[in-house]
Amino acid sequence: MKFELIAKDIGGQFMVSGEVLNYPGFKKTTGFELAEKMQEQLEFNKVRPKQETVKDVVKKGASFVVKTDRSEYETQTVIIATGARPRKLGVPGEDRLANKGVAYCSICDGPLFSNKKVAIIGGGNAALEAVDFMKDIASKIYMIVLLDSFVGHEYLIERVKKNLKVEVVFGAETKEIVGDKFVKGIRYVQRGKEKALDVEGVIIEAGRVPNTDAFRKLVKIEDDGHVLIDCTTATTTPGVFAAGDCASGHEYQYVIAAGQGCMALLKAARYIANKKV
Repeated sequence: MKFELIAKDIGGQFMVSGEVLNYPGFKKTTGFELAEKMQEQLEFNKVRPKQETVKDVVKKGASFVVKTDRSEYETQTVIIATGARPRKLGVPGEDRLANKGVAYCSICDGPLFSNKKVAIIGGGNAALEAVDFMKDIASKIYMIVLLDSFVGHEYLIERVKKNLKVEVVFGAETKEIVGDKFVKGIRYVQRGKEKALDVEGVIIEAGRVPNTDAFRKLVKIEDDGHVLIDCTTATTTPGVFAAGDCASGHEYQYVIAAGQGCMALLKAARYIANKKV
């Protein structure tokens, strides 16, 4: 089939992932290494992605028009595999101090906090991985967890518990990130009491938001922002399929995204073949 692979960036969430222990065929790797392997595979197969941002997809008769920030493409079928982006806290100081001590990726920005006190906000796997990555970088790590317990892999939880640099604050809701030119601290509420911490960096790992805004007129989007799909990756619009973290299913694993991507491609090919019959 003639096709185009359109992506805002190459690597996606691989580039912000730390240790990967659950991808078939790899005993232990990292997101960056997996991204490199897939880039090599693209080059081997002479696939040249269009590095553009999709703004809209509209139905045009029996086809679709994909509109990007640079061009337009007419196609018989569409596969949405746009992943997700970090969820913001929406608290005062967060946007103002972005890139001035506020970060959403420990792997990308963690080295900036060498020998500094940092707060990592979140209690799931991403936050636990961030702590594990920062253990040899930061001088002190505070984990600000909204719930009263972690929600993540047991092996990551055990690592955090054994780390003497880490102080966990459960049942805490972040209310403000404080600082003038750079981050100086955070304010949070724990069991009704307002408290403060002096830190020089804040890494926010509060979950992910599906990148589906461009498709709201094209397919049914769930209340939480995911594209609604069935067990075959088909959306509510014939000819449009979705896979990975942007799609309903809520199990965020690379192997699941890869499997759904393969299913979506096979179903898209069959959809085109059936149109020609």
